[in-house]
Amino acid sequence: SAVVTVSSDNITQSSAVLQSEVTVWGVPGDPRHDSERGWGCLYAARGNENGHEQCLAPNQQHPPAFLSLPTNCAGPLSTGVEADAWAAPGAFSLFPGAFTPTGQLTGCNKVPFAPAIHSEPTSDASTSPTGLDFDIDIHDEGLENAEGLAQSQLKKAVVTLPEGFTTNPSVAEGLKACPQAAYEGSTIDGSVACPEESKIGEVEIESPLVRPVVHGALYVARQGENPNGDAQHPGGNLLTIYMVAGNPELGVLIRQALKVVPNPVTGQLTTEVDDIPQLPFSRFHLAFRQGQRSPLITPPACGNYAVKAALYPWSNPEAATERQSAFKITSGPEGQGCPSGGVPPFHPGLEAGTQNNAAGTYSPFVTHITRKDSEQEITRFSIKLPPGVIGKLAGVSSCSDAQIALAKSREVEGGGGVEEASPSCPKDSEVGHSLVGSGVGNVLAYAPGKLYLAGPYHGSNISLVSITAAKVGPFDLGTVVVRFALRIDPETAEVFVDSQGSDPIPHIVDGIPVHLRDIRAYVDRSNFTLNPTSCQKKSTASTVLGSGLNFASETDDQPVTVTSPFQAADCANLGFAPKLALSLKGATKRGGTPAFKAVLTYPKGSYANIAKSVVTLPHSEFLEQSHIGTVCTRVQFKEGKVPGEKCPKASIYGKAKAVTPLLSEPLKGPVYLRSSSHNLPDLVAALHNKQVDFALDGRIDSVQNGRIRNTFETVPDAPVSKFVLEMQGGKKGLLVNSTNLCKGTNRAISEFTGQNGKLHDTNPVVAAKCGGKGKKKGAKKKGHQ
Repeated sequence: SAVVTVSSDNITQSSAVLQSEVTVWGVPGDPRHDSERGWGCLYAARGNENGHEQCLAPNQQHPPAFLSLPTNCAGPLSTGVEADAWAAPGAFSLFPGAFTPTGQLTGCNKVPFAPAIHSEPTSDASTSPTGLDFDIDIHDEGLENAEGLAQSQLKKAVVTLPEGFTTNPSVAEGLKACPQAAYEGSTIDGSVACPEESKIGEVEIESPLVRPVVHGALYVARQGENPNGDAQHPGGNLLTIYMVAGNPELGVLIRQALKVVPNPVTGQLTTEVDDIPQLPFSRFHLAFRQGQRSPLITPPACGNYAVKAALYPWSNPEAATERQSAFKITSGPEGQGCPSGGVPPFHPGLEAGTQNNAAGTYSPFVTHITRKDSEQEITRFSIKLPPGVIGKLAGVSSCSDAQIALAKSREVEGGGGVEEASPSCPKDSEVGHSLVGSGVGNVLAYAPGKLYLAGPYHGSNISLVSITAAKVGPFDLGTVVVRFALRIDPETAEVFVDSQGSDPIPHIVDGIPVHLRDIRAYVDRSNFTLNPTSCQKKSTASTVLGSGLNFASETDDQPVTVTSPFQAADCANLGFAPKLALSLKGATKRGGTPAFKAVLTYPKGSYANIAKSVVTLPHSEFLEQSHIGTVCTRVQFKEGKVPGEKCPKASIYGKAKAVTPLLSEPLKGPVYLRSSSHNLPDLVAALHNKQVDFALDGRIDSVQNGRIRNTFETVPDAPVSKFVLEMQGGKKGLLVNSTNLCKGTNRAISEFTGQNGKLHDTNPVVAAKCGGKGKKKGAKKKGHQ
């Protein structure tokens, strides 16, 4: 508050002071005070018509005003007086009563108020870090004029930046906050207790009443601990700026808390300051720092903009004087021209791959997506991992929907610290971490997060949850929870993040536009991400969606697909040794239709996975085409959540089971005959568990004088420790004996191709039950390997 204090120290004790009267002249040079100026002045002026001028100093021919009355008429003036006694120094007591010489002031409606503003960013490039200069000028000629009327002092100012002129998250990098106690501890001798790292600008105040200019600084106040609280934030709002200025030689100290309120939808900034001390000034200058860590960002498009101010005088606090100051954005960011057509370009970058690309080994997988300031904002993205890069879900728990809801409940100011101290998801569901860089310019503010495995989401069996504690610099904006649908292609087993089934990336948090520039995801859980065993050249692909012109609308989003090359190494060092056992159960005589069983096993260790398998049955088995009845169509097979669930039950001819070390539960499901573009229907095993659906497509044909051959042309690059295929016999049996199975040894031909290109061919015996109980034809004979 603007309070003038007059003090008198060390009053003499030689005589008792019973009364003291002090009069301060409003216009010291007024001739009405000549009789009180002393004998020398009266003697010089006696008999001289110009005697008054002889009583004044040369520069006082037109005497200026010394005191001016307040410009607010809301209440009576009052002066308080307090004193201490020599007997008790420092024990001040207030004199009873208050001195009110003028009572209620009048005439405030006649007091002029004509402020002017000027504001301009330090950069004229769009979407760029910028400082901001802001001035309020009041040319108050009547303030020093003894015959004039001074302008009203400024009580309240509400300054609104144009839409698109927003807070820069980059300012938080290396930033500290000033505690309220430190701000209030600033003293008149010029010492400011706010940390230097909380400083974001300078302030200058010029007044015709004092010389020289009063200098100061702008500091970021601590979140939730500042004088600008409200019902929603009783401890203080998110963004408050402390202004501290002073001059110890003049005994001037000015402290003011500026409340900054971002629009929660657009991020548009409004700064408000109220109850400004009634100190007359001619120029009030704020300068927010410029550079890569500037606190502000210019609008995203070229054109004309205006800073608007509503200025309220003490003489009439309810009446606002509207002012504005225009400026232009004339170029694009990074030295480029203004975007043609208004739509920024979009060329995101992608780097992805495992840290160690040795084939068949576990290694963290890293994804890095970037964009430039000159490009569109990122709204969503999808990621398709290279074929064969898969995760070991066995042993990993899921973060439940209730636990994810708990993380979302912390999407409030201060919630980020709570999430860091007590993560919502269990530790054993954590599969990696993330690092997100936000802001504009060359310096970004990074917020770390964690990645968790979760359950079904938007039609997918599994999902990935990113929980980021949005703590950047001194600010805690709560948590940012984004859930991604993870899908596994049922035919190729490729893993990809589905952008359409995933949450959009937040554009604005607590009114602060994120300006996401750098996304890094590290899937680094130990023994989780497995490299392929194929060394063919592959790639990671990502479809990144740009915001177009309107971030809030998905209708103009622009998808761009980018790739990053990937290739595993040292595949030739992997072995390849699948083992196949075949057997028939049931009728062994000619014309019989036995059940069929194939068991594939695979050793542990450094082995390549199977890429292709071809099994040709012996001449003893023909295809019983008369038993081929109902066949599932391709359309029916793809309908439903699980492949094949909409197929007719009569199209089921067997069952299959696959055991893999990557999953806690085996994959199981029926075997269908499905329509095909070939002469015979395809044999398809529809495998399923709670997390994965997979369809293993086999082609049936006839070779070598009617021998039945089944080919699995494309087998996913995934480890399988055991695969069992069982086909029905009897009326649903697809095999018919062409001879008595017990009269000789019947061998099949198996041809396996490894993902690393190695071949493994065998002639396994097709065992059959012959003779006594439990005996199998050929059971004691070792198959030729």
